[in-house]
Amino acid sequence: MPGLWVAGGWGLLAGSALLLGALVGYLARVPAAVVAGVMAFGSGVLLSAVSFELVAEAHERGGLAATAVGTAVGAVVYTLANVVLAGRGARHRKRSGGQQPSEDEQAGSGGAIALGALLDGVPESIVIGTSLLGGGSVSAATVAAVFISNVPEGLSSASGMRRAGRGPRYVFALWGGIALISALAAMLGHGVLGGASPQVLAGITALAGGAILAMVADTMIPEAFEDARLWSGLITVAGFLTAFALSRL
Repeated sequence: MPGLWVAGGWGLLAGSALLLGALVGYLARVPAAVVAGVMAFGSGVLLSAVSFELVAEAHERGGLAATAVGTAVGAVVYTLANVVLAGRGARHRKRSGGQQPSEDEQAGSGGAIALGALLDGVPESIVIGTSLLGGGSVSAATVAAVFISNVPEGLSSASGMRRAGRGPRYVFALWGGIALISALAAMLGHGVLGGASPQVLAGITALAGGAILAMVADTMIPEAFEDARLWSGLITVAGFLTAFALSRL
């Protein structure tokens, strides 16, 4: 039982970065170029976490087959869900400009954006919970990577929501709720998968990695390139190296 609360605490910490970013993005007029640069950095952080933490750990636990299948399934499931939500108005949920539709422009888009935010955040939290299985300590690099990447996600999305005419009650309730769900997802990952075999754990970890990788390519990198342009690659590499250094401490 203590492990459940520890997992939930780490999941809440990582998820709270979404609310922190949302506060900045909604209340402050952050220049688009700054948002894009922070998003590029967060993209690099997540790419590093997927490469050196999730996929590598999955391979060590379950071998190549379970890792490959899990990663592919995660990417497919995320992409299909994202296609459905995109058609309902959530395609630009991480964009800070005027791309997000208002409720008047597309009814139900607010709910779709909320579901899209859940789709983006839950896999990361489940991985945090599973990293505590077997009596081990949480992966500080994974938590740091998720936290660092969540700040620009919340910042960019909240900025776009403000431009689309969504009020502060909606925005902060959304991101606060997702932070709490992140804690629950981490507890779920720890509690439900406690007796799973190494192959199953490898598949789940790889599945989360595949979903995160698809999410970065579909939603974060386009926002980064929109305004950072030629600088986005350099900033992404800086984020990648930062997360890599954290994983080796």
